[in-house]
Amino acid sequence: MDMETETAQVKVIAHIRSDFSTKFGIPRQSGLVDELTARIVFTPPYRSQAALRGLEGFSHLWLIWEFSKARREDWSPTVRPPRLGGNQRLGVFATRSPFRPNPIGLSCVRLAGIDLHTPEGPVITVAGADLMDGTPIYDIKPYLPYADCRPEALGGFAPAPAGARLAVDIPPELLERVPEDKRAALAGVLSQDPRPSYQHDPERVYGMAFAGLEVRFQVQGDRLRVVSVERES
Repeated sequence: MDMETETAQVKVIAHIRSDFSTKFGIPRQSGLVDELTARIVFTPPYRSQAALRGLEGFSHLWLIWEFSKARREDWSPTVRPPRLGGNQRLGVFATRSPFRPNPIGLSCVRLAGIDLHTPEGPVITVAGADLMDGTPIYDIKPYLPYADCRPEALGGFAPAPAGARLAVDIPPELLERVPEDKRAALAGVLSQDPRPSYQHDPERVYGMAFAGLEVRFQVQGDRLRVVSVERES
Protein backbone atom coordinates (compact mmCIF):
# COMPACT_ATOMS: atom_id res chain seq x y z
CA MET A 1 0.00 0.00 0.00
CA ASP A 2 1.29 3.44 -0.95
CA MET A 3 1.00 5.42 2.27
CA GLU A 4 1.50 8.72 0.41
CA THR A 5 -1.74 8.26 -1.53
CA GLU A 6 -3.72 6.19 0.97
CA THR A 7 -7.39 7.14 1.15
CA ALA A 8 -10.49 5.75 2.84
CA GLN A 9 -14.18 5.76 2.06
CA VAL A 10 -16.83 6.56 4.62
CA LYS A 11 -20.60 6.30 4.44
CA VAL A 12 -23.09 9.02 5.34
CA ILE A 13 -25.47 7.27 7.74
CA ALA A 14 -27.67 10.27 8.59
CA HIS A 15 -28.19 14.02 8.37
CA ILE A 16 -28.92 16.49 11.14
CA ARG A 17 -32.07 18.59 11.07
CA SER A 18 -31.38 21.74 13.06
CA ASP A 19 -32.57 25.35 13.31
CA PHE A 20 -29.48 26.76 11.58
CA SER A 21 -29.63 27.22 7.81
CA THR A 22 -26.25 29.02 7.89
CA LYS A 23 -23.22 28.67 10.15
CA PHE A 24 -23.60 32.11 11.75
CA GLY A 25 -24.91 31.77 15.29
CA ILE A 26 -24.15 28.08 15.74
CA PRO A 27 -22.65 27.59 19.22
CA ARG A 28 -18.87 27.32 19.03
CA GLN A 29 -18.91 23.96 20.80
CA SER A 30 -21.49 21.29 21.49
CA GLY A 31 -23.27 21.24 24.83
CA LEU A 32 -23.16 25.00 25.42
CA VAL A 33 -26.90 25.49 24.78
CA ASP A 34 -28.82 22.50 26.11
CA GLU A 35 -32.17 24.01 25.08
CA LEU A 36 -31.09 23.70 21.45
CA THR A 37 -32.53 20.49 19.99
CA ALA A 38 -31.98 18.80 16.65
CA ARG A 39 -33.11 15.61 14.93
CA ILE A 40 -30.93 12.91 13.42
CA VAL A 41 -32.62 11.46 10.33
CA PHE A 42 -31.00 8.35 8.90
CA THR A 43 -30.36 7.75 5.23
CA PRO A 44 -32.49 4.91 3.80
CA PRO A 45 -29.89 2.11 4.09
CA TYR A 46 -29.51 2.77 7.82
CA ARG A 47 -33.13 3.21 8.87
CA SER A 48 -32.95 0.20 11.13
CA GLN A 49 -34.60 -0.05 14.52
CA ALA A 50 -32.22 -2.87 15.40
CA ALA A 51 -29.23 -0.54 14.94
CA LEU A 52 -30.50 1.59 17.85
CA ARG A 53 -31.21 -1.28 20.23
CA GLY A 54 -29.77 -0.42 23.66
CA LEU A 55 -29.09 3.22 22.85
CA GLU A 56 -31.81 4.36 25.26
CA GLY A 57 -29.56 3.31 28.15
CA PHE A 58 -27.14 6.17 27.50
CA SER A 59 -27.60 9.84 28.34
CA HIS A 60 -25.10 11.32 25.88
CA LEU A 61 -23.76 10.51 22.42
CA TRP A 62 -20.76 11.26 20.26
CA LEU A 63 -21.55 12.41 16.73
CA ILE A 64 -18.89 12.12 14.04
CA TRP A 65 -19.75 14.37 11.13
CA GLU A 66 -18.46 16.35 8.17
CA PHE A 67 -17.86 20.08 7.84
CA SER A 68 -19.63 19.79 4.51
CA LYS A 69 -19.43 23.55 3.81
CA ALA A 70 -15.68 23.67 4.48
CA ARG A 71 -14.40 21.24 1.85
CA ARG A 72 -11.16 22.28 0.21
CA GLU A 73 -8.83 20.63 -2.27
CA ASP A 74 -5.75 21.74 -0.36
CA TRP A 75 -4.98 22.37 3.29
CA SER A 76 -2.77 24.59 5.43
CA PRO A 77 -0.72 23.29 8.38
CA THR A 78 -1.59 26.44 10.35
CA VAL A 79 -4.84 28.31 10.94
CA ARG A 80 -5.97 31.46 12.76
CA PRO A 81 -8.33 30.46 15.60
CA PRO A 82 -11.17 33.00 16.06
CA ARG A 83 -10.75 32.46 19.81
CA LEU A 84 -7.41 34.29 19.51
CA GLY A 85 -8.92 37.12 17.47
CA GLY A 86 -7.58 35.76 14.20
CA ASN A 87 -4.19 37.35 14.95
CA GLN A 88 -2.17 34.26 15.81
CA ARG A 89 -1.43 31.12 13.83
CA LEU A 90 -1.50 27.69 15.44
CA GLY A 91 -1.09 24.20 14.05
CA VAL A 92 -4.33 22.93 12.57
CA PHE A 93 -4.14 19.82 14.77
CA ALA A 94 -4.00 22.06 17.87
CA THR A 95 -7.36 23.62 16.95
CA ARG A 96 -10.92 22.66 16.08
CA SER A 97 -10.87 24.61 12.84
CA PRO A 98 -13.16 23.20 10.13
CA PHE A 99 -10.39 23.71 7.56
CA ARG A 100 -8.59 20.41 8.01
CA PRO A 101 -7.10 17.72 5.75
CA ASN A 102 -10.26 15.74 6.52
CA PRO A 103 -13.08 18.16 7.44
CA ILE A 104 -14.44 15.98 10.25
CA GLY A 105 -16.19 17.26 13.37
CA LEU A 106 -16.86 15.60 16.72
CA SER A 107 -19.72 16.63 19.01
CA CYS A 108 -20.94 15.39 22.37
CA VAL A 109 -24.73 15.80 22.65
CA ARG A 110 -27.43 14.80 25.10
CA LEU A 111 -29.83 12.08 24.00
CA ALA A 112 -33.27 13.70 24.30
CA GLY A 113 -35.40 11.02 22.67
CA ILE A 114 -35.75 8.18 20.21
CA ASP A 115 -38.79 7.76 17.96
CA LEU A 116 -38.71 4.40 16.22
CA HIS A 117 -41.87 4.98 14.20
CA THR A 118 -41.77 8.00 11.89
CA PRO A 119 -42.30 8.31 8.12
CA GLU A 120 -38.51 8.75 7.89
CA GLY A 121 -37.73 5.66 9.95
CA PRO A 122 -36.15 5.83 13.41
CA VAL A 123 -35.27 9.39 14.42
CA ILE A 124 -33.02 10.49 17.29
CA THR A 125 -33.57 13.83 19.02
CA VAL A 126 -30.50 15.36 20.63
CA ALA A 127 -29.85 18.47 22.73
CA GLY A 128 -26.86 20.77 22.65
CA ALA A 129 -25.90 20.10 19.02
CA ASP A 130 -23.62 22.54 17.18
CA LEU A 131 -24.38 21.45 13.62
CA MET A 132 -25.85 23.27 10.63
CA ASP A 133 -29.03 21.90 9.10
CA GLY A 134 -28.29 19.10 6.63
CA THR A 135 -24.86 18.24 8.02
CA PRO A 136 -23.84 14.67 7.06
CA ILE A 137 -23.23 12.31 9.97
CA TYR A 138 -20.74 9.47 9.61
CA ASP A 139 -21.21 7.70 12.92
CA ILE A 140 -22.92 7.74 16.31
CA LYS A 141 -21.33 6.31 19.43
CA PRO A 142 -22.43 6.25 23.08
CA TYR A 143 -20.60 8.51 25.52
CA LEU A 144 -18.98 6.46 28.29
CA PRO A 145 -18.45 8.57 31.44
CA TYR A 146 -15.79 6.30 32.94
CA ALA A 147 -13.66 6.49 29.80
CA ASP A 148 -14.59 9.78 28.12
CA CYS A 149 -14.63 12.15 31.11
CA ARG A 150 -11.19 13.55 31.99
CA PRO A 151 -11.50 16.24 34.72
CA GLU A 152 -7.71 16.62 34.84
CA ALA A 153 -7.45 17.48 31.12
CA LEU A 154 -5.77 20.71 30.05
CA GLY A 155 -7.52 23.07 27.61
CA GLY A 156 -4.51 24.70 25.94
CA PHE A 157 -5.37 28.16 24.59
CA ALA A 158 -9.09 27.54 25.34
CA PRO A 159 -9.24 26.44 28.99
CA ALA A 160 -12.77 27.82 29.52
CA PRO A 161 -15.67 29.22 27.48
CA ALA A 162 -14.80 32.48 25.76
CA GLY A 163 -16.13 35.42 27.73
CA ALA A 164 -19.16 35.73 29.99
CA ARG A 165 -22.67 35.01 28.77
CA LEU A 166 -24.54 38.06 27.56
CA ALA A 167 -27.77 39.28 29.07
CA VAL A 168 -30.41 38.94 26.33
CA ASP A 169 -33.25 41.41 25.89
CA ILE A 170 -36.04 40.38 23.49
CA PRO A 171 -38.94 42.86 23.53
CA PRO A 172 -42.28 41.10 24.15
CA GLU A 173 -43.72 42.10 20.76
CA LEU A 174 -40.73 40.46 19.03
CA LEU A 175 -40.70 37.42 21.27
CA GLU A 176 -44.28 36.70 20.18
CA ARG A 177 -42.99 36.12 16.65
CA VAL A 178 -40.80 33.26 17.85
CA PRO A 179 -42.49 29.85 18.28
CA GLU A 180 -42.89 29.16 21.97
CA ASP A 181 -40.86 25.95 21.82
CA LYS A 182 -37.92 27.84 20.25
CA ARG A 183 -37.71 30.81 22.61
CA ALA A 184 -35.41 29.31 25.26
CA ALA A 185 -33.08 27.97 22.59
CA LEU A 186 -32.92 31.34 20.83
CA ALA A 187 -32.12 33.13 24.08
CA GLY A 188 -29.45 30.54 24.87
CA VAL A 189 -27.82 30.94 21.46
CA LEU A 190 -27.81 34.73 21.69
CA SER A 191 -26.37 34.65 25.20
CA GLN A 192 -23.28 32.92 23.77
CA ASP A 193 -22.53 36.07 21.70
CA PRO A 194 -22.74 34.87 18.08
CA ARG A 195 -20.62 37.75 16.77
CA PRO A 196 -17.15 37.08 15.38
CA SER A 197 -14.71 37.52 18.25
CA TYR A 198 -13.00 40.45 16.56
CA GLN A 199 -16.17 42.54 16.04
CA HIS A 200 -17.29 44.80 18.89
CA ASP A 201 -19.04 47.72 17.19
CA PRO A 202 -21.99 48.64 19.47
CA GLU A 203 -23.78 50.35 16.56
CA ARG A 204 -23.60 47.42 14.18
CA VAL A 205 -26.73 45.34 13.60
CA TYR A 206 -26.11 41.62 13.12
CA GLY A 207 -28.46 39.16 11.46
CA MET A 208 -28.84 35.49 12.31
CA ALA A 209 -31.01 32.86 10.62
CA PHE A 210 -32.72 30.69 13.22
CA ALA A 211 -35.71 28.34 12.97
CA GLY A 212 -36.96 29.95 9.77
CA LEU A 213 -36.58 33.45 11.19
CA GLU A 214 -34.16 36.29 10.55
CA VAL A 215 -33.20 37.63 13.97
CA ARG A 216 -31.36 40.97 14.04
CA PHE A 217 -29.60 42.25 17.14
CA GLN A 218 -27.09 44.69 18.60
CA VAL A 219 -24.62 44.22 21.44
CA GLN A 220 -23.60 46.95 23.84
CA GLY A 221 -21.25 45.91 26.59
CA ASP A 222 -22.54 42.72 28.18
CA ARG A 223 -26.12 43.13 26.92
CA LEU A 224 -27.61 41.92 23.64
CA ARG A 225 -30.85 43.46 22.40
CA VAL A 226 -32.96 41.97 19.61
CA VAL A 227 -34.16 44.73 17.26
CA SER A 228 -36.22 42.75 14.74
CA VAL A 229 -37.60 39.28 14.04
CA GLU A 230 -38.88 38.48 10.55
CA ARG A 231 -39.65 35.38 8.55
CA GLU A 232 -36.53 34.16 6.76
CA SER A 233 -36.71 34.98 3.05
